[in-house]
Amino acid sequence: MKWEQIIGQQSIKNLLQDSIKDSRVGHAQLFVGEEGFGVLPLALAMAQEIFEKENPASVHKIENLNHLDLHFSFPVFTENKNSLSKRLFDQWREFILENPYSSFDDWTSFLESENKQFFISADEAEDIGQRFNLKSFEGGSKILIVWRADKMNDAAANKILKFLEEPPKNTFIILCAPSTNDILPTILSRCQIVNVPRISDEDILDQLKAHHSAREIAYQSQGNWNLAQSLAENNAGASEFETLFIQWVRNAFQAKKKPEVLRDIVKWARQISEWNREKQMKFLNYCIEIFRLAMLQNYGNDNLVYKKLNEGNFNWQSFSKFIHGANIVSIVEEITDASYHISRNANSKIVLTDMGIKLTRYIHKSAN
Repeated sequence: MKWEQIIGQQSIKNLLQDSIKDSRVGHAQLFVGEEGFGVLPLALAMAQEIFEKENPASVHKIENLNHLDLHFSFPVFTENKNSLSKRLFDQWREFILENPYSSFDDWTSFLESENKQFFISADEAEDIGQRFNLKSFEGGSKILIVWRADKMNDAAANKILKFLEEPPKNTFIILCAPSTNDILPTILSRCQIVNVPRISDEDILDQLKAHHSAREIAYQSQGNWNLAQSLAENNAGASEFETLFIQWVRNAFQAKKKPEVLRDIVKWARQISEWNREKQMKFLNYCIEIFRLAMLQNYGNDNLVYKKLNEGNFNWQSFSKFIHGANIVSIVEEITDASYHISRNANSKIVLTDMGIKLTRYIHKSAN
């Protein structure tokens, strides 16, 4: 992948390019950044420049992810006692070439295996060691990119740790993860950590300048280019989110005087729980953003409110008066907690029902 194909992240690109130019590339690096920020694209661009510096003729091999000295490891499910990622490399290669900003949930959906357990196994780590004991095919460096290193189980992590401690000569290892929370401290201590920030709204706007909802998408995507692409391609999804958000809010307002409305919240939660996990989490992020915009509206910052809900005669002005400093933190915390539990495979129907009912209490909280 070429540096110019990466959305934004100019300061990180400069840092990595300078380290290659000055031969200061650490043998083990950990690129940390949320999905959609460009962690994997940066790793691919760095690998391409390292190989291109050694052999300019190898560029097309790297761009197509078929350079024999460029190795990948990524989460897979076990099938017939086989947990090695190389058995699914052709699928993963197709998946990444289509969109290197893709998420972990995109990967499980691509394989139509959302309900299977994906991880990086000890057998995979053992296989990596065996691959890197062989000589370089092109006589130069060998590079390993571990996508979603946070999915390593404990046995795999300990084997990778040993590999990091005693790497073969001319070996570069790039681990990619959305955070350091699930990475062993001993692995962290042996890696140069590169923190990849969110993509700026301006950089996303620049990519979407031809889209009629570019400004709204840029703000709503929160620096996630994968999400921005999804929003740009699926305006119908945004309309569905708006409908369900309004339904939730209206039920919450009515529940104080009509407790029977709680049944509608249960039905609302059941409907959303039938979606895949990624769509559920996108909806929750959408809800957080709408509540934020409502608070800005309430405090008179109309110039910052890029989207106002109006479907089905929804009164945006009246709604925004109920979102203020006394309840916004509680509302956002509840939605964030729900998103976290769903990401951890909790029962989404129960999580969403609990969250939906709690809003009935928060939304009536006085601003004083």
